[in-house]
Amino acid sequence: MPKMKKIIECVPNFSEGRNLENIEKIVEPFRGKAGVKLLDYQKDDAHNRLVVTVAGEPQPLKTAVIEAMSRAIDLIDMRTHRGQHPRMGATDVVPFIPLKNISMEETVAFSKEVANEAAKKLSLPVFLYEKSASRPERQNLANIRKGQFEGLAEKIKQPEWKPDFGPRAIHPTAGVTAMGARTPLVAYNVNLGSTNVEIADEIAKKVRHISGGLRYCKGIGVELKDRGLVQVSLNMTDYSKTALYRAFELIKIEARRHGVNVVGSEIVGLVPMEALIDAAAYYLRLEGFSMEQVLEAQIYE
Repeated sequence: MPKMKKIIECVPNFSEGRNLENIEKIVEPFRGKAGVKLLDYQKDDAHNRLVVTVAGEPQPLKTAVIEAMSRAIDLIDMRTHRGQHPRMGATDVVPFIPLKNISMEETVAFSKEVANEAAKKLSLPVFLYEKSASRPERQNLANIRKGQFEGLAEKIKQPEWKPDFGPRAIHPTAGVTAMGARTPLVAYNVNLGSTNVEIADEIAKKVRHISGGLRYCKGIGVELKDRGLVQVSLNMTDYSKTALYRAFELIKIEARRHGVNVVGSEIVGLVPMEALIDAAAYYLRLEGFSMEQVLEAQIYE
């Protein structure tokens, strides 16, 4: 019997969402490679950020990720980078998600292997986060990223913020990178009919877990100047335990308190089918519905 291939999903975030030529150069290492499949990539001008979704076998995936990180270092200068999304590096964060025939423990070990090799090859400080974190306070990416690129130069000198791999100083133009294994995450944004970013910030505080909101939800307020809107930008870290519709409904409730309407929402990158089916079942008030009734779920089983 042939050995079952281990497949890992990777969703690297790069701090470039405007220069199309640079975006294509960063994405190129994921194209046409044996053992690696580019699934999706999305740029965001306001966030000035590129989110790539790729899946592959461990070793080819490692090679492609490090090559893309190398290109990001060559093409992105964090000293001049501006965007609405918090960021600390040219390759800001590299999460690995076990997809098929591989455990979370194996994925954690793989993330450390990639982090070590990338730090050595690229002379780049790398912090481990989420399931790979070396210390409890590093599990939450927001704790590592606090201070952003501009504040990390001093922060990294503190004993408690020594990088897990690489030099004890930020890369002068590429900053630092966080890398680790995690469960599937849904990047979900809700747009508000307002230009007041303070309202989006206030709603984000009510929704995110760290300030008393939904358990598996992180959020910030973002201004979308080109659209004349503000946005509550969310990371749903476990959609099976905190559904997308709960976040959406809570944002609607809080928005009404400010006399503001929800005008739309968006998914960034790919999303598990179950997360959307869960929302559909809620809004359609389906009784006794399960994923087994979804045609595509049966076809691709």
